[in-house]
Amino acid sequence: MKASVATWSFGLKAVQKSKENLCSGKLSLDATEYALARVENDVSTGVYIVGRGGFPNADGFLECDAALMDGNSLKFGAVMALRGIATPSRVARRVLENSPHSILVGEGAQQFALSQGFTVEKEEDLNASSSEFVMTSGHSDTLGVINLDASGNIVAGVSTSGMPGKHPGRVGDSPLPGGGLYADDRIGAASCTGDGDQILPFCPSLKAVLKMGQGMTPNAACESVIKEIAERIFPKEMFEIGIVALSVEGEYGAAGSLKRWRDIITGTEYKGFPYAVWNSDHCIEPTIKVVHSCLSTEQ
Repeated sequence: MKASVATWSFGLKAVQKSKENLCSGKLSLDATEYALARVENDVSTGVYIVGRGGFPNADGFLECDAALMDGNSLKFGAVMALRGIATPSRVARRVLENSPHSILVGEGAQQFALSQGFTVEKEEDLNASSSEFVMTSGHSDTLGVINLDASGNIVAGVSTSGMPGKHPGRVGDSPLPGGGLYADDRIGAASCTGDGDQILPFCPSLKAVLKMGQGMTPNAACESVIKEIAERIFPKEMFEIGIVALSVEGEYGAAGSLKRWRDIITGTEYKGFPYAVWNSDHCIEPTIKVVHSCLSTEQ
């Protein structure tokens, strides 16, 4: 059994890359790093607030966050507010494997990247997006990827260039364990996307995995987490959040608070939260699926 799931419709590129690597015998950690980097290093996907071509902070610099978590060892590696590197997930992988620390931030993260052989690029080669529409559209895109390899090892990874125009050094939930991602080989993994500042206090990825461990399906676990958040903040309006999850049995699921989402490159409008998935036993090719908002009434 091999499987892959990713957030949003543009996550299809990541799932396609994951399938390619998993089917060639690569382990889930490799497949997840390669899938994230595939999207990060594509300037055309920067408008989704990921990697090269992403949007600058308030001082005009591209600052990226990325993280990887190995469900076997529970090892975690992350970089935050990293400047000058188009593929922060590759640096996060090196933190996971080559650093005594789990999280490196800002200048320290860049110094570590240099020590690992990465080259710091010029800002004009990274910050290539200029659409005023996207800068003001309220999109909270983040790429989350989960991969399960044939050995049963599950890995979760995330990457984002963060909120357009953010305060320098700002970090949302994406690269934090339990927030943007969580993985445990005994159960499965989850990844979260949306309004990071609002999501951060709720640790939704950890909660989704724990609920799967209690017997819930991935779909039910994701829905339960979002409904609990909506109940907790009521009567405040629910913020944008989407969760994808994958069990170690290869069962996948997702839930979201979005009533609709428009892909700003393809123009496709989805009635709910789109995500990409592939399962070696159930799907011939990676595909995009959509889940309607799990909130029956406006919160």
